[in-house]
Amino acid sequence: MSALVLGIADGRALGTSYRLVATRPERIAAARSALEALLRDVDAAASRFRADSELSRLNAQAGREVRVGRLLGRAIAEALRAAQLTDGAVDPTVGRAIRIAGYDGDFASVARVGAPLHIAVERVAGWRAVQFDASSRTVLVPRGVELDLGATAKALASDLCAAAALDAAGGGGVLVSLGGDVAAAGSSPEGGWPVQVSEDSAAPLDDGEETIAITTGGLATSSTTVRRWTRGGVELHHIIDPETGRPAAGPWRTATVVAATCVDANIAATAAIVKGEGAVSWLEGQGLPARLVDRAGRVTRLAGWPSSQQADRGFSANSQET
Repeated sequence: MSALVLGIADGRALGTSYRLVATRPERIAAARSALEALLRDVDAAASRFRADSELSRLNAQAGREVRVGRLLGRAIAEALRAAQLTDGAVDPTVGRAIRIAGYDGDFASVARVGAPLHIAVERVAGWRAVQFDASSRTVLVPRGVELDLGATAKALASDLCAAAALDAAGGGGVLVSLGGDVAAAGSSPEGGWPVQVSEDSAAPLDDGEETIAITTGGLATSSTTVRRWTRGGVELHHIIDPETGRPAAGPWRTATVVAATCVDANIAATAAIVKGEGAVSWLEGQGLPARLVDRAGRVTRLAGWPSSQQADRGFSANSQET
């Protein structure tokens, strides 16, 4: 039997790399065009690093009710759903806290070493302070609050790109990896889509790395080891604990989760880093397959995540409970 031929397209968007894989290689150009068009729309709507983005304009109008476009409205709705699902562990009102910590531009532009920061530790305003009407797409962000959609918007983009690429390909199956946020749509190849589980999504393929296969849904990894910088000799990272307004200080350096969608997987992975020791029982309660790596490199596998000996088997994603 002849081997399956796949169409593959690589590129960069949203400050990271993407990979598109399709089971209909003759349609890869059309699928890529659809993906890139959607990513341009996401960047214009939800980027925190563009002064002209819709999100930046919304933050600049804190204290006023603003009507937003459909894509930003969808992204805000997902961010608020994430906060509700995680009891506030994943909270979009961390924007000011993450900016003060030094992550105030595209990560490539963030100085890796800098002077000490003088900040007051305080919990963020909290997602319940944001007034959002999904039917009218009106948003009121309180004064002094900045929304950051980083925990959900890129993963949502991966889901939307997979759907758009599948439609442009005219069927079959597609896999999209956007900075390590992975979404599958349509029919997977026999045995599923193999995905390397790495702390750094930019890491090259390596037979020594653990690989799993997914047939549906999405996979996401949150890690404190890649997006790091130092201020005054103190190491900081981009995952903020809303309780303190500072980078999360729990035991996990990496969390990888499989769920029904990439955005649900990323919600859970980010929540695991913030929840710390409580992540184990929380993930098991959600029934989400997860792989946690602690600061010493020890691996904990939960809720059906395959052992290292079984890691190449395929499995379908479960939905995060609502």
